[in-house]
Amino acid sequence: MREVNVKDLIPIVKKLCIDANFYMGEDVINRIKQMKEKEESPTGKEVLDILLQNYELAAQEKMPICQDTGIAVTFLEIGQDIHLVGGDLYEAINEGVRQGYKEGYLRKSMVDDPIIDRVNTKDNTPAIIYTDIVPGEKIKITIAPKGGGSENMSEVKMMKAADGIEGVVEFVVDRIARSGGNPCPPIVVGVGLGGNFEQSALLAKKALLRDLDEENPDPKWAKVEKEILEKINNLGIGPQGLGGRTTALGVQILTKPCHIASMPVAVNVQCHAARHKSAVI
Repeated sequence: MREVNVKDLIPIVKKLCIDANFYMGEDVINRIKQMKEKEESPTGKEVLDILLQNYELAAQEKMPICQDTGIAVTFLEIGQDIHLVGGDLYEAINEGVRQGYKEGYLRKSMVDDPIIDRVNTKDNTPAIIYTDIVPGEKIKITIAPKGGGSENMSEVKMMKAADGIEGVVEFVVDRIARSGGNPCPPIVVGVGLGGNFEQSALLAKKALLRDLDEENPDPKWAKVEKEILEKINNLGIGPQGLGGRTTALGVQILTKPCHIASMPVAVNVQCHAARHKSAVI
């Protein structure tokens, strides 16, 4: 069994927090360039150009892509043949987040009480951490900083099986139509189908981790993704809500089996700053 000291994860998490906020993924950059060629609105084209310039400047100057550097959403895939030593795993992740947000001069956005006190924790902890146990002796860490504006436009709906795929498509498109320019389009739309109430929401968030240049491996869901994307881009919301055909860069669906009486559907909206970086040790 491989032994891993959790303290060795701290500098890795720190770097992932900084890199995710400074360097936009090539898949997003390439998709925006493709959409710009098709965009009919002059204003929409100009906004997409500005976004591309913003990504380039952020990387050159080593500064955040967006002022909202997000909650540090962390996905861990831990090999079942690993023995973790050296302390508390989640405290090590939080220490990496703490150091990354401090040394990267990233905005700290976490408050300690959600409703009444709302005092900033001043180090962007605690991170939101999800853990999966997988076969093997490796650990994969993914940091996906998630801003508040797009997160607020997300929704879970417990639909009836009789609503069918037509109902799902209608719900997802309606959710985006009601969002308008609030989530800073062009957006990426994560859709979670199945499981139960809470699992559908997690599926929707995990769906956002798939690169935009990777098609859904299931052809029937790839077809649904394209149908929803076309309907969303026909809404006319456009880049930054100023009109145009580039409202979404992609729609990405993850599914799980579910109870015969249920059909959970979740939509997790991601702004154009679709940030995530991973490391495997």
